[in-house]
Amino acid sequence: MIKKWKILSEEDVSPTKWFPILRHVVELPGNKIIDDYFISPFGDAVMILPITRTNKIVLVKQYKHGLGEILIELPAGFQQTGKSIKESAIAELQEETGISTTQDNLEFIGRISNNPTKTNQVTHGFLARNLEFNSEQNFDPTEEIELLLVSPEKVLQMVASGEIWVGDSVSMIMKVYLAFPSLFLTQQAG
Repeated sequence: MIKKWKILSEEDVSPTKWFPILRHVVELPGNKIIDDYFISPFGDAVMILPITRTNKIVLVKQYKHGLGEILIELPAGFQQTGKSIKESAIAELQEETGISTTQDNLEFIGRISNNPTKTNQVTHGFLARNLEFNSEQNFDPTEEIELLLVSPEKVLQMVASGEIWVGDSVSMIMKVYLAFPSLFLTQQAG
């Protein structure tokens, strides 16, 4: 039977508050001690798949310095201090896209972890529908965002072709697709 590790000690060795790092001394099953296991406690994140009233998915295109690439993703961000997961999702959607909505319009899709070996971050995903641009964008100092309005069918093609390749965005798009496949069907002219 698989057992959890026991944390014997924890030391904050963070170089900055923006990149937290903890050094753990852990005891593995079988009494083996590892004295230099490092993790980054980034905290939870939120991600939203926003769909407009005209059935377009709103994507964000921006530079990500960790990879040195301009990437296409879903709107997302860290859980904000003093705000719930849903409040943070609403705030991130407004800040990055200029779309304001209510908690009642957020449908929880699920959660994912991109790297459970080295971080404790969980990304909570939401679907928001029937949206319109009704607010001002409010970027963080390091953000420069271009918005893309794309049909749901095209978003799936972008995932398949590798144009969208950031793990949490791919995962959330596919989770929404599996939960609501009809959202991604080509709309027939009537």
